[in-house]
Amino acid sequence: MLLYIYIMAITAEAMSGALAAGRRNMDLFGVAFIAFLTALGGGTVRDIILGNYPISWTQHPPYIYLTISAGLFTMLIARFMQRLNRMFLILDAMGLIAFTIIGCNVALRLEAEYQYSTVVVIMAGMITGIFGGILRDVMCNRTPQVLRHELYASVSLLVALLYLGLKYMGLDENINMLISFIVGLAIRLAAIHWNLSLPVFSYSPGKWK
Repeated sequence: MLLYIYIMAITAEAMSGALAAGRRNMDLFGVAFIAFLTALGGGTVRDIILGNYPISWTQHPPYIYLTISAGLFTMLIARFMQRLNRMFLILDAMGLIAFTIIGCNVALRLEAEYQYSTVVVIMAGMITGIFGGILRDVMCNRTPQVLRHELYASVSLLVALLYLGLKYMGLDENINMLISFIVGLAIRLAAIHWNLSLPVFSYSPGKWK
C-alpha cells in the first residue's frame, strides 16, 4: 500500500514543483529539474545525511522518468489546475505522511549499523516529508511554504512520533502504518479546512525603538 501511495505522492509533488517553476517563468529544463527536485529531493537529502548509499532513486530509474514526465505534463494541463487544486492538496497531504513513514523506516533499517537514536529517526522522517518542498521554494526564490502556512511540518512530526510510538508498543507493522497514515491525513486535512497553524513570531526592529 505504501508503495502505491509513494508513487502518487512523488507524482503530485513533481506537479507542484512544475507549477512553482511556471510561476517563475522557467523553461522546459527548469520545470523538469524543479519537478524532480521537489519529488525526490527530500529522500536524497535524507540518504546523504544518514549515509544510506546508493541513494534510493539511483536504483529505481522509473522514478526519474515519472517525476520529470509529471512535471512536463503539468505544463500541458496547467490551465485546468485550479479546478484540481483540492485533489492535489489531498495528494500532497498523502505524500507528506507517506514520505515521513518511509523516512522513519529507512533510519530504522540503518539503526543496528549506525546506532541512530530515536530523535535521529524522527528527523529522518521529517526531512523526507518536507525537504523536497523546501528545496522547491528556495530554488523558486520564495519563503518555504512548510514554514509559514497551516500545519505542515508539525504534522510530519506528529506522524513520526505516532508511528514510532506504536512500533515500540509492538503493534503489527501494517496496522501501525494504516493508523499513522489515517491519523496524519485527518490532521493535515483538518488544518487545511480550518486554516490551523502554529503561533507566528513577528519581529519588527522599529517597534522596539
